[in-house]
Amino acid sequence: MSGAPLVGITSYLEQAAWGVWDQPAALIPQLYVTAVSAAGAVPVLLPPQPVEGAARLLDRLDGLVLAGGPDVAPARYGAEPHPRTGAPHESRDAWEFALLRAALAADLPVLGVCRGMQVLNVALGGDLVQHLPDRIGEASHQLAPATFNGRAVRIEPDSRLGAILGERAEVLCYHHQAVDRIGTGLRPVAWSLDGTVEALELPDARFALGVQWHPEVDPVDLRLFRSFVDTLAGSFVNTLEEKSA
Repeated sequence: MSGAPLVGITSYLEQAAWGVWDQPAALIPQLYVTAVSAAGAVPVLLPPQPVEGAARLLDRLDGLVLAGGPDVAPARYGAEPHPRTGAPHESRDAWEFALLRAALAADLPVLGVCRGMQVLNVALGGDLVQHLPDRIGEASHQLAPATFNGRAVRIEPDSRLGAILGERAEVLCYHHQAVDRIGTGLRPVAWSLDGTVEALELPDARFALGVQWHPEVDPVDLRLFRSFVDTLAGSFVNTLEEKSA
């Protein structure tokens, strides 16, 4: 792994218990770390921190993964909270929005997963459906606690995602919210059969892609992570060549 690109992965900052300890901890499912490593990059955990350091931190990284997690605070998109919307995680929201904006300004590759896609949409002026069953009439995107649900998605063939996965894919979902009004510059590129937007791309960026599903859960199909890391690897090699010149 020596000389591999560095990928930051955003994380929870939550009360956690292990051994004799019960205290705040930076947490992320190991699946994200495994997927980034298997795709050929070195994962770096990014728990919520003061937002002033976001741009400087990204100077040391080659890519950013916005991981899944709690609901984005509705105040971020000018809405009142729905009764089913989770409690706000203000420090994580502030940190991830700062990281994302700095990454986009620097054209640093970004992959958003579930909540990460929603952060991408809201940061660019979009908003969210706060409780998807109200919109589609059923809860098939989140059937039971801690249980991923398989779904078929249709993918726009002339998109980056289409080039990676083809025109159809079976994916694993766990979400009760979804994007509604699309953020400025973003392009919807995948949909479930009920019409829910399942992926967004920023065409003008080097790599800025969000998916509503959880690609990290499938240890066999790493095409999305590999495509992301391949983009980083090309930039990483160019940077090394510039430094050695």
